[in-house]
Amino acid sequence: MTMTQRILDLAAAAPASHGEDHLVLLLSEANELYQQGLQDLRREVAARLDGLATADLMHAADTAGMPCDPSQDRAEVILLLALAEWEMTPAAMAYAEMAGAAARRGICLVPEE
Repeated sequence: MTMTQRILDLAAAAPASHGEDHLVLLLSEANELYQQGLQDLRREVAARLDGLATADLMHAADTAGMPCDPSQDRAEVILLLALAEWEMTPAAMAYAEMAGAAARRGICLVPEE
């Protein structure tokens, strides 16, 4: 099973989940997969854009709707570009919907203080 399929399965199971503990477990697994997917894509984007100047990367990030400032280094700009690309994947969209639906139920991974 691919990471995308697993996130989609978790997102599909979340609305029917009963009890906060079960939903937190589903959300936690989906979050780990989301982060793994983003990091995998970040490495791919870094390799793909290896020859571009940082200024060109910054322009690409701005064009992608991820504005950056001169204080950000190359790695941060590449992460922004990867995030812009990642957010458009089915896995990331399913996770975002899952997390949003859980939040509307008052459940999130970050404990309240």
